[in-house]
Amino acid sequence: MMKLWICLLVELFSMLDSTHGYYNERRSQCIYSSRDLGDMVYIDSYIFNKIEVSWFNSTVGKYQGNTPYGIYNAEFWNNNTAYMQSERAEVDNFCKHNAEIYYTAITDKSVEPQVKVKLVKKPDGSHPAVLMCSAYRFYPKIIKVTWLRNGKEVKGGQTSTEEMADGDWYYQIHSHLEYTPESGEEISCVVEHASFKKPMSYKWDPSISAPDKKEILRTLLRPPDL
Repeated sequence: MMKLWICLLVELFSMLDSTHGYYNERRSQCIYSSRDLGDMVYIDSYIFNKIEVSWFNSTVGKYQGNTPYGIYNAEFWNNNTAYMQSERAEVDNFCKHNAEIYYTAITDKSVEPQVKVKLVKKPDGSHPAVLMCSAYRFYPKIIKVTWLRNGKEVKGGQTSTEEMADGDWYYQIHSHLEYTPESGEEISCVVEHASFKKPMSYKWDPSISAPDKKEILRTLLRPPDL
């Protein structure tokens, strides 16, 4: 999957007179799609009343104009050797510098998911049982959840939610598996994530859960009806 990251710096200023207003905008963008930043492009645009009048593109290496005023400014800047050297250097000084900070501080970080496998629906004769594998508080977003039954990947009977943001940089996902219980079988949820060196397997424990144990205990300790 190709990633696209845009660093957008916008400088806004306006000039108003008694009859109408003028709107000027300078927009500097860094655009790339590879982690090594080898395809980095720096674009510096000047916009007047929502019309881009002139722009610098690092792949071209000079300013270009789109209106008579923009063409005039483009020629003026292109003839300024020191200014053009500064603009061309922004690919490294501004774009790649900030992209590396972004990667180091956010994208390259990873947090292992907390995984739980539980029974959410018991079989009732006419309907199968449903297991749920939940992965919580992981980063980055990309994750893969699959099911194994007796060591073989389960191909059908599964549904999965999208990765859902928790609102604090972390994500969660839930995968459901419908199945008909069989004696002596082994069912596992397998999670693949950037924080793991290898896929991690989480075995479903069919033993009685803690809430069920408490309910049974309450029943046993309940005084008999008189």
